[in-house]
Amino acid sequence: MGACDGGEHFLNLYYWETPDSARFVVLLYALGGALAFSVGLTFAALVSRGRHWETALAAAFVCLLGATLAFTGGLFALQYRSYYAEWHAPAFTRTWVSEFVFTVLALYQFVVLGIRLYFPFGLAVLAAASIWFARRRR
Repeated sequence: MGACDGGEHFLNLYYWETPDSARFVVLLYALGGALAFSVGLTFAALVSRGRHWETALAAAFVCLLGATLAFTGGLFALQYRSYYAEWHAPAFTRTWVSEFVFTVLALYQFVVLGIRLYFPFGLAVLAAASIWFARRRR
């Protein structure tokens, strides 16, 4: 989303939020994708070792998708946690643990609201990266 989709969604975010917030969201998605790329390819290589190119294609698609969503969602949850930490109880108390757990459950909010920013261009880039991986493995 950060690299290929900087146009459409960035403009929507630009009018929805302040320009600084929109830049931060695009940076969050770009960083999540950048961190996930090598991890996703590594897992895809492990899963598809010694198998046909169809398996490599499917493994790359699933592993890149999972890694991207995990890293971007994790960054989203960390940002969410750091924002609300100001109002949380002192660290390592029973109340703090409860607040921490429910704040990190912001991953659900990312799944509901954040994944839509990957469509339609993110899906096309994911398919292209998977095809590239499968061809490279032959």
